[in-house]
Amino acid sequence: MALKYIDEIELKDKKVIARFDFNVPLAKDGSGAITDTTRVDAALPTIKYILEHGASKLIMLSHLGRPKGERNMKFTLEPVAKYLAEVLEQDVILTESCVSADIKNHLQNPKVKLILLENCRFHKEEEGNDANFAKTLASYADIYCLDAFGTAHRKHASTYEIIRYFPNKAVGGFLLRKEVQALSQIVTNPAHPFAAILGGAKVADKIKVIEELSTKADALFIGGAMAYPFLKAQGKNVGKSLCSDEDVALAKKILALPQAGKITLPVDHVVSDSLEGAPEACPNTDIPEGKIGLDIGPKTVELYKSKLQSAKTILWNGPMGMFENKAFASGTFAIAKVLAESSAFTVIGGGDSVKAVKKSGVADKINHISTGGGASLEFIENAGALPGITALKFGLN
Repeated sequence: MALKYIDEIELKDKKVIARFDFNVPLAKDGSGAITDTTRVDAALPTIKYILEHGASKLIMLSHLGRPKGERNMKFTLEPVAKYLAEVLEQDVILTESCVSADIKNHLQNPKVKLILLENCRFHKEEEGNDANFAKTLASYADIYCLDAFGTAHRKHASTYEIIRYFPNKAVGGFLLRKEVQALSQIVTNPAHPFAAILGGAKVADKIKVIEELSTKADALFIGGAMAYPFLKAQGKNVGKSLCSDEDVALAKKILALPQAGKITLPVDHVVSDSLEGAPEACPNTDIPEGKIGLDIGPKTVELYKSKLQSAKTILWNGPMGMFENKAFASGTFAIAKVLAESSAFTVIGGGDSVKAVKKSGVADKINHISTGGGASLEFIENAGALPGITALKFGLN
């Protein structure tokens, strides 16, 4: 069964409740300023479409941060309400809570068009996928729209259970469609040669996606702290680099697979005495005792670049080093440049890779930058079967 989207349903005079991902980063000075509006901006095409196609009300729903089921105004959606009002040039009503008495009045007021429900994770029922909580949210509208790809892998009340109350009236938004279409190219029919680049900190966090990609991809390139357990599993010295026994055991398991020959590991590094120390070149695979590997070296960049030349599809998830520190960012930025210059279909799979590619200044040259880190990885692991997307397709019994 095909997913149904917002432009395939009649909206005129209907109340629409839409789950977006407004989990934006806020300034640490307590000012409440949004430091990166990307996630809100990504929702604007769906918001504008709903408003322009005659909906009587748009009730917006999101979480922000991790308030752990308690009302914590550090995580209020007020900055999002202000930003939306500015960019849409319309009043946006922020409710006291997701289930507060003021919501009924706003729904009955013909002058109110845009309602933003306060952080749904102020209620433990949200992450508990509570049926009564979901039923209350559903009672506000005639149509449900899921456009929060970044949380579509969660069985939460606002992304999963709520769909039960909208038989044939639950649809995806434009952002969800964009994500599903791009990532489906990776999952179902990637153009070959297909290369995957994986970085980040822990093998344990990405074990499933490594196993999945080792069968689907023609080549797998590993960098960042994730590379050190693989190198140690091969008997190489990794000094004081981040490397748990659990990750080494998992790396050994992966290297014992028949498809392990597809994996390419770093042949040199940028190291230091500490995370704050000065960068030093390490021209060999082995890292000296007392040193920490913090980036891939220039020989590795050239090796990866040469092997990626023929790729027709490239997926990248996870930085090649501690790119937040300029001294250890060159490997990550070099890989970003390789993708930007490639003629392949290029996908950045969310998380820190997105920050890295934006920081490198080549984001506009990437075919698809996913808004969901964990969601994009789970989409690949599970061949597109995320709870929220599956519920939209088939409904809930």
